[in-house]
Amino acid sequence: MIGKKFMSMASKSVVFWLLSAATFHVGADSFTVGEVTVTRGEQSSGFIMIPDGIDEGSRIPVTVSHGASDGPVLALIAGIHGYEYPPITALQALRGKVDPAALSGTIVMVHIANMPSFLGRTIYYSPADGKNLNRMFPGDPNGSISQRIAHFLTTEVIDQADYLVDLHGGDGNEALRPYVYMPVTGDASFDARTEGLALAFGLDHIVIDTGPQSASGASLFTDQTALVRGIPAITTETGQLGSNDSYWVELAERGVWNVLRHLDMITEDEVVNTGVTWLSEYKVIKSPQSGIFRAFTRDGYVVSEGAVLGVLADFFGNELATIRAPFSGIVNYVISTPPVNEGEPVAMISKIADLDHCFSKRLQEPCRYR
Repeated sequence: MIGKKFMSMASKSVVFWLLSAATFHVGADSFTVGEVTVTRGEQSSGFIMIPDGIDEGSRIPVTVSHGASDGPVLALIAGIHGYEYPPITALQALRGKVDPAALSGTIVMVHIANMPSFLGRTIYYSPADGKNLNRMFPGDPNGSISQRIAHFLTTEVIDQADYLVDLHGGDGNEALRPYVYMPVTGDASFDARTEGLALAFGLDHIVIDTGPQSASGASLFTDQTALVRGIPAITTETGQLGSNDSYWVELAERGVWNVLRHLDMITEDEVVNTGVTWLSEYKVIKSPQSGIFRAFTRDGYVVSEGAVLGVLADFFGNELATIRAPFSGIVNYVISTPPVNEGEPVAMISKIADLDHCFSKRLQEPCRYR
């Protein structure tokens, strides 16, 4: 999940370049993603083929469950970072349990978006081109493999979606306490739909994400690519340190099932999420140089401004820098394996949000953030 967003919040004019809110895809007897075409009430699996270009191609395993009844298209993308295993395993479980005959709408499951990273067991970056897939959107059909993957995910999956959940987990170096990134655009109606997704996923920490929407330039991130197309999207984090333990897998799977309830895609009552800690103004603390990092804190800890998060040493063990908390808050994740490169994250911290009230559809009012 490498420190997700670094740009400042765009002005409220962002609402003018967001496309109109997505409408449900209705009336189609079949639905196609890549090489997979499925008829109503059926489910099928196959691949989006990424052709050879300036480097070797790849393929993306997908499952499409096309419901017997009309409803939204929900895109579920796992494996943008190939070392983040629990969401990948969760979608495999979902594939075996969902009943398309009883489904309203369509689920597009991207099982492993970044096959080079998955097979190469690499954190953050593809071993094929050294790029972070979650910085490549909306992609380039003539670029390197990560850019081509981003292009095909955009055109084959995101462009067909009404809602999107980008499923992540603590990468192989990150001790992470589960949370959701909830993007906020400033458009109350649109943001209420996004908040519905964030609450439905069921995690007890939600990070209010006020950037980096921009009217110009590449969207870079999976969820931002959906947002600029008028598609509500969240990014979820379940798992840590490359673990595929059933606890992390079940968090992701339960979250997806409750999103299906929330969107009325299955005939079950939504489980209401009543215990949320809202977080804001998060900051990713990056390493000033390459070396060895030793964490003094843990994921989920509350720290005061100036608290020691860890110590950076050179390759002989000599101390280079003491890394401190820039403000008081909650540690979302901390790097818990020794190697760090200059400019990479060593920790992420968020402030506890001071909310006047929430803008959920239950309250029908916009949220105000101080």
